[in-house]
This record gives sequence, structure tokens and C-alpha cells, in this order.
Amino acid sequence: MAWVPYDAYLENRYTAEYTAAIDHEGDTFKICICTVTYTPNRATHIYYDDLTNEVTGTNYTAGGNEVANPDVGVAANVVTFDADDPATWAQDGSGFNDGRIAVLYKDSGVDGTSNLVAYNDFGSSKGNVDGDLAIELAADGISAESSA
Repeated sequence: MAWVPYDAYLENRYTAEYTAAIDHEGDTFKICICTVTYTPNRATHIYYDDLTNEVTGTNYTAGGNEVANPDVGVAANVVTFDADDPATWAQDGSGFNDGRIAVLYKDSGVDGTSNLVAYNDFGSSKGNVDGDLAIELAADGISAESSA
């Protein structure tokens, strides 16, 4: 499945209704991983504290990994968010194997003001118990016109 933007992120890009305007090139963005028991609601989930059931295990830090070099671009009338892929979660027998949904968000340092950007359902549980786990943004980034 492709990355799906949260509605509040799309709205906030134009109105700054939920927090101060998002600076795609200056703010900190992270990707965290939740289990299958987190059900994304793109219409009502706004902040990191709306997430539930984040994975735990060796080599996974709560809040996820930072995404370097975030950028917004426009090509062929489509606005996209893109960045370098986050660091890999290294293999460890005491890691996690129940990661199902990756969530990209702007980390403000406060859970209640850290804006959710987009999520990606892997389609099955993944982890770092049997090998490294690497999450990638799509080659063409996250499109504001994506739909689920």
C-alpha cells in the first residue's frame, strides 16, 4: 500500500489550523511503527498522541527514527513530501516482529502537538527479529493527492 496522508496534515499545510505552519525543510520528522491493533483514521487522527500500540523491542526507540532532508516539491501540478529514507532498525533476537503500520510525523517534542503526516500499512507484520527492517518513502514521495 502507498503512503496515505492524514487529512489534518493536508489542511494544516494551507491553514496552520492545528499548530504553527509546518516547515518541511527545518522541522524534525520521524517514522514510528505501530502494531496491527492501531487503526489509522485519516479524518480524525491529528497528533502523535492519537497513535496507539507502538512497537517495543531491542534496537527500537519509542517515537521512531528521524527522517533526514525533508522537502516539499511540485511537479506536474502535484505537491509531494519527500525525504531520505530513515535509518534501518538493526536485527536483534529481542527486537519486535509485530510492526504493521509505519507513521510519518512532525516531531515538535510534545506528543499533543506533533502533527501526523502519513501512514503506510505493510499488509502483514514485520520486524527486526530475523533481520534488519528498513522503511522507505515512495520513490516519488507522499503526494497530497493520495487517497485510500
